[in-house]
Amino acid sequence: MTLKEIAREAGVSISTVSRVINNKGTNAASQAVQDKIWEIVRRTGYSPNTAARNLKTGQGGEHAVSRSRSIACIFARTQEPMKDAFFSTLARGIEQEAFKHNYVVKYIITSIEINNPATFRLISDNQVDGAAVLGRCDKQMLRFLKKYFNFVVYSGLNELQANYDQVICDGRLAAIDAVTELQSLGHSKIAYIGETSNEIRFDGYCEAMNAKTLPVLRDYIVNTPMTSGGGYQGAQKLLNKSKDFTAIFCPNDITAIGVMKALQEHGLKIPADVSIISIDDIDLVQYISPMLTTIHVPITEMGQMAAKILIDRIEGGHHLPMKINMPYYLATRESSGPSRKKHISRGA
Repeated sequence: MTLKEIAREAGVSISTVSRVINNKGTNAASQAVQDKIWEIVRRTGYSPNTAARNLKTGQGGEHAVSRSRSIACIFARTQEPMKDAFFSTLARGIEQEAFKHNYVVKYIITSIEINNPATFRLISDNQVDGAAVLGRCDKQMLRFLKKYFNFVVYSGLNELQANYDQVICDGRLAAIDAVTELQSLGHSKIAYIGETSNEIRFDGYCEAMNAKTLPVLRDYIVNTPMTSGGGYQGAQKLLNKSKDFTAIFCPNDITAIGVMKALQEHGLKIPADVSIISIDDIDLVQYISPMLTTIHVPITEMGQMAAKILIDRIEGGHHLPMKINMPYYLATRESSGPSRKKHISRGA
């Protein structure tokens, strides 16, 4: 497979393919086109010709090799990773960085697939050099990793209780800062819509409320899947309780987008009636109305760093488990504002 053949299959120019796979600017192509190009690269096993590159740059010599090594991306938390903006961006960062080092992402595996006998055969018969695990793991996933992979890196918002290399952005602290921002705007009746079980962003919400001696009311909390549909349904449940909340914290952007749709259908104005803050800062949130205030997580950079650490581990660069905590910041936009202490009721 050549760049020309990839370009032909993707329906784009060779220069576009080159910019995408060499990570030369995020505006090289739309996200859909980038995903398509990387899918072709992954499926065909395309890798850069290191020997040719070394000759061009005067490196290597007679001992230069062009063998491409491979890694697997394992999505521990989502069943449709390429449809999840957070995880697809994280995986793209890994793929881009791995490609620079003559590694390819050979397999993409989801948590549900680890129980499939075909997955066991695939991993056993086609040994990869290492694995990048994206998203929080359960005990079954950890057993799977220990059995099949010598080199593992984990990346996500929850710290992993295992002796693996980790690249994280602390979701608990990010949640505390998001809720604290709402409190600084005068909000005391802050609702939570998202998952609650074993979720550190929910823990952060509770910590921030308790720090201000504000009640964490059961009626202000809706346990729902962290999807747009889950956010939409969760907001409907919250509104049906007819409580006087003035703000909502969501643990991720996609949930917040569903919440916003439900609020607007009820005739509520954002942020005049309800302020909303979430976490992630995926590209989409700057193209909705109002634009979403959110905690910016450096998702692409997390993926790139995870790939660097995994490759360094594979090549013997380090042996003790490493943990890198990536920074975040509040991206203030249009969905948050001062509390007007307005009562929110069903059908308002």
